[in-house]
Amino acid sequence: MRCFALLLSSLITLNSSFAARPNVILIMADDFGYECVGANGSESYKTPNLDKLAATGLRFENCHVQPLCTPTRVQLMTGRYNVRNYINFGTLLRTEMTFGQLFKSAGYKTGICGKWQLGNEVDSPQHFGFEESCLWQQTRRPPRYANPGLEYNGVEKDFTKGEYGPDLVNDFAIDFVTRHKAEPFFLYYPMMLTHDPFQPTPDSAEYDRTISSEAKQRDDKHFAGMVTYMDKLIGKLVTKLDELSLRENTLILFVGDNGTSSKMTSRFKGADFQGGKGKTTHRGTHVPMIVSWPSVIKEGRVSRDLISSTDFLPTICQAAEITVPAKVDGVSFLPRLKGEPNTPREWLYMWYSPRQSKDMKVSECVFDQAHKLYRDGSFFDLKNDPEEKSPLTADSPAAAKLKQALDQFQNARPAELDQAFEQSGKGKEPRKKKKGEK
Repeated sequence: MRCFALLLSSLITLNSSFAARPNVILIMADDFGYECVGANGSESYKTPNLDKLAATGLRFENCHVQPLCTPTRVQLMTGRYNVRNYINFGTLLRTEMTFGQLFKSAGYKTGICGKWQLGNEVDSPQHFGFEESCLWQQTRRPPRYANPGLEYNGVEKDFTKGEYGPDLVNDFAIDFVTRHKAEPFFLYYPMMLTHDPFQPTPDSAEYDRTISSEAKQRDDKHFAGMVTYMDKLIGKLVTKLDELSLRENTLILFVGDNGTSSKMTSRFKGADFQGGKGKTTHRGTHVPMIVSWPSVIKEGRVSRDLISSTDFLPTICQAAEITVPAKVDGVSFLPRLKGEPNTPREWLYMWYSPRQSKDMKVSECVFDQAHKLYRDGSFFDLKNDPEEKSPLTADSPAAAKLKQALDQFQNARPAELDQAFEQSGKGKEPRKKKKGEK
């Protein structure tokens, strides 16, 4: 009888421990810069659900990521700078440890849905810790919007009756949280929206249920509708969490993966703002970031702390009481979420190399909220010259401080990574410019 009592007590303790741990949903929008969210000052797009999350959660004004999708995804999932583990566009080295593996090992149910683009092996998502997956661009690259092709746990499925890819992925997300409502779960949701091709959504009168190619109906005017539809899908997921009584202890994080497409010029705080995807200026790296966790964040707040895409892994791990690997570069912002004393970052580091061509071009810099210093010595005053058009002489105390930080990464790049890229044959020849193109 005493043994039974001890066993029962242990089970109660274990269940209480599981109940106390938050569910975690990390949502990442594709090609979606800071200027696109209403709460940040956007005047071109309607984002009522994101605005509501911001009004009742924590909105960050200085989150910076990599200027391109794959580099950001690698940093986000591993918590490590690209200088240490990035080999080429479309690849996540299978030797890396991701937050999926960490959460799975800690007893969480893990799922991923949306855009993959990190290796075309059938088992890639499961290898990196995601027990369930619904993905686009895993084993192939079919259409992603009208009549899409998706992979469910690596099994290819094509849709031909007018289905909309983002709807199908969101249905998976809602089904995942519903089925796992009685146990702690981690859902990573890298959305397909709002990446081009800019096409009508099902809420548009121009939506074509018959098209089977992304080469049709392309028009920049559809971007606004895609933003609103993305926001709508997030709203549907949050509503389901409310219905399931999971909302209170679910940590939701929303972030963009890089700046908006340069095709798009938006109205932002009373002025035109051109997207800068691919650029190392703020137009390419500055993204929206909103965190909602009702049981912890009781009222809307705004933070000006510097945040890196490497910081998400240690933060969500600490929130779930998971040990953070020692090799992680990210800095947890969990104390900021809890309203506790914290030491925010003094600077952000960036090593960026798209690796879509064979030129091996690298941009490396360190910046804070006032200045930026590149490895080649270029130094900029970000407050007065945010477009980085007029370099200054790097002989100031501010430059010296950033140089000291940059010097920490002087020999951080493992030589075998560049050798592997050169030998892989995956690099494409640089695209030749068309006549008259600058």
